[in-house]
Amino acid sequence: MGAALLEDLIPLYPVYAILFADSSVPGAGLSAAEISALFALWSVSTVIVEVPTGILADRYSRRRLLVAGPLVTGAGFALWTFAPSFLAFAAGFVLWAIGGSLRSGTNQALVYDELAHLGRSQDYARLAGAMRAAAAVGVIGGTALAVPLLGWGGYAAVGAASVVSCVLCAIASAGLPETGARTADPEDADLDDADPDDAPTGWIAILRSGLNDLREQPVARRLLMLVIALTWVAALDEYLPLLVESFLAGSGSGTTPQVVALLMIVVAVGDICGSLAARRIRRPSAIGPAVGIGAVALVLVSLWGHPAGVVGIAVAFGIFGWALVVADAALQDRLSSGSRATVTSIAGMGEEVVAILAFAGWAAGSTHLGPAAMFAIAALPYAVVAGAMTVRASRRWRKRMSRNAPM
Repeated sequence: MGAALLEDLIPLYPVYAILFADSSVPGAGLSAAEISALFALWSVSTVIVEVPTGILADRYSRRRLLVAGPLVTGAGFALWTFAPSFLAFAAGFVLWAIGGSLRSGTNQALVYDELAHLGRSQDYARLAGAMRAAAAVGVIGGTALAVPLLGWGGYAAVGAASVVSCVLCAIASAGLPETGARTADPEDADLDDADPDDAPTGWIAILRSGLNDLREQPVARRLLMLVIALTWVAALDEYLPLLVESFLAGSGSGTTPQVVALLMIVVAVGDICGSLAARRIRRPSAIGPAVGIGAVALVLVSLWGHPAGVVGIAVAFGIFGWALVVADAALQDRLSSGSRATVTSIAGMGEEVVAILAFAGWAAGSTHLGPAAMFAIAALPYAVVAGAMTVRASRRWRKRMSRNAPM
């Protein structure tokens, strides 16, 4: 949990875009177009390195990659802090993409396989939810630290603290257990005597093994697509402050950055509660109806436009967060441990593509529509996913009932 919290306890998160645009910082003062180009570079870099780093995690020590990841990311933050320039910002985003990808998929694979080695794979959803909640707490903590650090030492203090957090995350990751047990078949995942030699070791063999898991298991394919789809609205969380600000402006309550920040904490708390709910509610069959409820809630509160609607947004994001944890746990149950990180990284790559599409959609739609309408529209794909899952579950139930009906 400590590593998950420290990974996102980054005071730079809420201010790095401001740093890029601040003309008072030598080497900074970038235009909106240049900042957008940096974000695009970040996303493209992540898409490129996501799967190769997943294969790397299935071939070598996952714990070592979890240690290396935050150190690579921290090096990028150090460039931003101590040598600001467009090229340094670009290099920092590439390093961040590599560092994040070294942990993406690797973390889930290590946790699941270590639990499976102990015969406790059923605890994965509980731990995954707790780690996701810890990451959200880290984001809140980093945001809270940014204000006093800026006042005390400016961007240098914020950047240095972010680098320190990355180093501490690496140290915490070094203490994670790793038996090295890998199995080639998901049905063997709970065996304590798993032999690492049973798992594929070549780069192509690992990738082929992961793709075979998806080709031979339709349920795994559907779960992979579901995990990717559930990140759609989450990709737009960068725009949530605009939605909250529109609520305040529309009600005449008065808009200040401090009030927006406080209401954003409410949304973060909802996300945390949803992640922790996976400890108790782990039924994949409940994802469809739950996501439908979350989608309806997001549409209604977005169109309502009242500050109290932030509670509804928190509920919706909590439901989506819970669904993501449960879907990920169900997917992990169906993967071979020898290619687990690779397949999970394929999901990560898909999530990044979804994020790029979400950003492009927002850029195109926001010229005609406000934040409330944009979030209401963004919730509609979730309603479609929920409807499709509910219909499929209903068909399975009818088939089961017809088989059990007396002749």
